[in-house]
Amino acid sequence: MFDKIGELTKIQRILICVAAFSIVISGFIYFSYYPKFQQIDTLDTRHKKIKGELETAKKNAGQLKKFQQEMKEAEDNFKIASKALPETKEIPSLLTNISKSGQDSGLEFLLFQPNPDKTSGFYAEIPVLIQVKGGYHNLALFFDRVSRLSRIVNIEDIDIQASSEPGSLMTKCTAVTYRFLESEIKPEP
Repeated sequence: MFDKIGELTKIQRILICVAAFSIVISGFIYFSYYPKFQQIDTLDTRHKKIKGELETAKKNAGQLKKFQQEMKEAEDNFKIASKALPETKEIPSLLTNISKSGQDSGLEFLLFQPNPDKTSGFYAEIPVLIQVKGGYHNLALFFDRVSRLSRIVNIEDIDIQASSEPGSLMTKCTAVTYRFLESEIKPEP
């Protein structure tokens, strides 16, 4: 084999040497350097991703006081709203206050019937059917007093009709108050 190579021209021998050297160098690059280049590309992509996450974290850390202030305001608003929505134990006193407001306004109660709760999200509606008899101004005074209660009370389905007594009205309505269902609220992760 070496004799055959020796018979080749100088250019052919140089080409064989260059080809053999190229094969060895190509194999070395393919098996040694190429995996390292792929690993460098992977690490570079990961580095860019982590650097972006770090920038986002720095930006959020800079706004931490703003987020804490917003959280405090939301908690304060929640406390105010929860005071306006009574808990179960406060419902009887609230219903007594509604009844007392009507009596103080000079109305005669013919019906005062609490109905079953209607659950809706984080609160429950407590409807109370009311039927009263009295003058127009007494009725307006009752509605005004109910609107000034510390708890939320809505008067709905108002039906006013003339009574058999002169200057007196028969009024049917539904007073709806709300109860906070704290036990059904699940904190977000």
